[in-house]
Amino acid sequence: MLRRLAFMALSLLAAAPALAADPLFAPEPVASSGWIVTVRANVTLSPKFEGSDARTLFAYPTLSVRRAGTNPRFSAPDDGLGIALYEQPGFAVGPVVAYRPGRYTGDDRRLAGLDDVRWAIEPGVFLEFWPTDFARARVELRHGVFGHQGLVGTLGLDYVQRAGAVSFSFGPRAEFGDGRYARDVYDVTPFEAALNPFVTAYRGKSGFTSVGAVAAVTYDWTPSISTTLYGGYKRLVGSAADNPVTEAFGSRDQFNIGLRASYSFGVDW
Repeated sequence: MLRRLAFMALSLLAAAPALAADPLFAPEPVASSGWIVTVRANVTLSPKFEGSDARTLFAYPTLSVRRAGTNPRFSAPDDGLGIALYEQPGFAVGPVVAYRPGRYTGDDRRLAGLDDVRWAIEPGVFLEFWPTDFARARVELRHGVFGHQGLVGTLGLDYVQRAGAVSFSFGPRAEFGDGRYARDVYDVTPFEAALNPFVTAYRGKSGFTSVGAVAAVTYDWTPSISTTLYGGYKRLVGSAADNPVTEAFGSRDQFNIGLRASYSFGVDW
C-alpha cells in the first residue's frame, strides 16, 4: 500500500501544470564556457542516530553541477544530491542520491546487545515543480543499498524569498518508509531483547516515520561564495517513534542545526 502511495504522489506531481518558473536567482558570473561546479562544506549538530536524545557534530562535503550561464536552482539543505535530466520552466525530474547515517553500539552504551543498523546510500529519483514563483513542491523516492534494503521517500514544500544578497526558505516535511525499511531499521528480535533488559521484541511497520519543518538563510558574499545557516525539526511517528530504542533511550523530538559554505567555479569539459 505504501508503494502505491509513493508512486501516486509522483504521478500527481508529474501531472500538475508548471504554473511558474522557479525563483530567478541571478546567474553567477563564473568564467566558463562549459560547466559550473559548486562545492559545499557542511557542519551540522544532529542526533547521534534517529531517535537519539544525544547530539553530535557531523561534517561532510556535497557538490552540484550545472551548465555555465544557467540560473542556479534553489536547493534546500535536506535535499538529496540530484541532477535534473528533464527540465522545463517550473518543473524538473532526475536521479537523486542521499546518505542515511546508521546506529551503532558505540553511539550509546545502552544499545549493548542490539545489532548495529548500518549506514546506507539511497539512490532514487526526485521530482519538483513550482506552482508559484515563491513556492516549491518536491518528492524524493529512494531505495537503500548497503545498509537497509527498503523504499523510503520525502515529501516537502518550501516558501522561498530573495532580497539582494540574502535568500530565505522555510517549509514542512514528511518522511515515509516501506515494510522492508521498517524491519531493517526498527526491528528488535527476541534474541536482542533477551540480551538487553531495557527493550522488548518489536517488528516495524510501513508508514510515515516523521513530520516536521526545515528553514534556511543564505548570504552571497561574492558571486562565487556563499554561506547558509539552517535548522530543522521533526517529530517521529509510526515505527520510528514506537520502536523500543526510541522509547527507552531517546526522544520523538529531533532537532538539528547546521552551517554550509559554498564555492562555485567554472570547468571547461
